[in-house]
Amino acid sequence: MPYVAVKMYPKDEETRKKLAEKLCETVMEVTGCPAEAVTVSLEEVAPEDWVATVKEPEILAHMDKMMIVGGKKQY
Repeated sequence: MPYVAVKMYPKDEETRKKLAEKLCETVMEVTGCPAEAVTVSLEEVAPEDWVATVKEPEILAHMDKMMIVGGKKQY
């Protein structure tokens, strides 16, 4: 049962819905799971809270689990 969690700066509801739909479609296509099996979580994090709540505890602390796509990321 795939679970995709996204943390990002605040976006409007239309953008959030489109992102969730596209993520679900891609997970279904790649894994063969039905839509009912896919869960997408979108959590908004204010830019001023990003380093303390996402970058340090979730990204930098778990670099061994990151799948970096599209070249080197700026951390």
